[in-house]
Amino acid sequence: MQITLGRLYLLWQCLCHQAIHSHSHPGQAASTNQCSVKVLKDLNSTCNCKNAIEWSVCIWSLHSHAMGIFSVLALPLLLLGISGIIYIYQSVRWLLSKSAVQNKVVVITDAISGLGKECSRVFHAGGARLVLCGRTWEKLEALYDALISVTDPSMTYAPKLILLDITDISCIRDVAKEILNCYGCVDILINNASMKVKGAVQSISLELDKKIMDANYFGPITLTKAILPSMISRRTGQIVLINSIQGKIGIPFRAAYAASKHAAVGFFDCLRAEMEEFDISVSTVSPTFICSYHRQPAPGNWEASIWKFFFRKVSYGVHPVEVAEEVLATVSRKKREVLMANPIPRAAVYIRTFFPELFFAIVASGIREKLKTEEEN
Repeated sequence: MQITLGRLYLLWQCLCHQAIHSHSHPGQAASTNQCSVKVLKDLNSTCNCKNAIEWSVCIWSLHSHAMGIFSVLALPLLLLGISGIIYIYQSVRWLLSKSAVQNKVVVITDAISGLGKECSRVFHAGGARLVLCGRTWEKLEALYDALISVTDPSMTYAPKLILLDITDISCIRDVAKEILNCYGCVDILINNASMKVKGAVQSISLELDKKIMDANYFGPITLTKAILPSMISRRTGQIVLINSIQGKIGIPFRAAYAASKHAAVGFFDCLRAEMEEFDISVSTVSPTFICSYHRQPAPGNWEASIWKFFFRKVSYGVHPVEVAEEVLATVSRKKREVLMANPIPRAAVYIRTFFPELFFAIVASGIREKLKTEEEN
């Protein structure tokens, strides 16, 4: 007792036509009725049903077969539909983000770094008037050539290049005047420059601690203070600090770096509140760790400990492209704070806030495990 889907569909089509034309076109209804009878006879001869019970069982088996096919295809179709919706949403969001920075004067510090290059790329493609700052003129020129070679000159602006060493605090105010002279104003300031150091507290000199603070704290706030009067006078502007998750939690062997990032977060949190009356938005973007293009996590025997379970995602980090696109979205939507983190480091931030003793115990456990492994090696 088997009925093909094609024949059942033909019967259903005949019955539908019969229902539609039964009142308005009696002649067509009679013709359709003959078609239905013919299909029924054909179906009956195919399945050899002898009575109504066998006919019902036959129809039910076909229904079950059809539902089985539908259940198999439902999940892939659902996933395909959701993927399409997400793609459309992201495309629209990307277009809106690009339009939000068109013709805006955007200053990017340390533009020659991996993240700085990606931020330059996305803002340049969005039609922003870029002012790119960096320590090496040759690298700035190489970035300039790379940007103008892949975009339509009629749709974008040629970037302006400024030499800036963010650790040289004494020259920042003069450089800020040079930045303002490029276009007469600054719409968006992206503080991207940063310096990292890793080592035990007792092994890091006080001079190096001060250098880290200059690069990660005093440099950005000095440049921000120099640009701020122009924004206040125009009552518009955006300031973005690209910080780190270590501005939220301290990770061992990175004391100077974490201290500078904590200080920067505190400063820009206060600045955000003070700038509300001038319609100047202040945003912080804090990724776990901005990895290089080819960097791979370093293997280690001690990574099987609870330390790895809690912090392994921090060392893996996020790609500069992801961070740059998030910075563009942050600017277009004027987000106040963004934490770019996987579930484990994100959970660490909340555990540090609500369960500090548990957080300290986990960190201490990781330190002991690491030291033990180093002694064994």
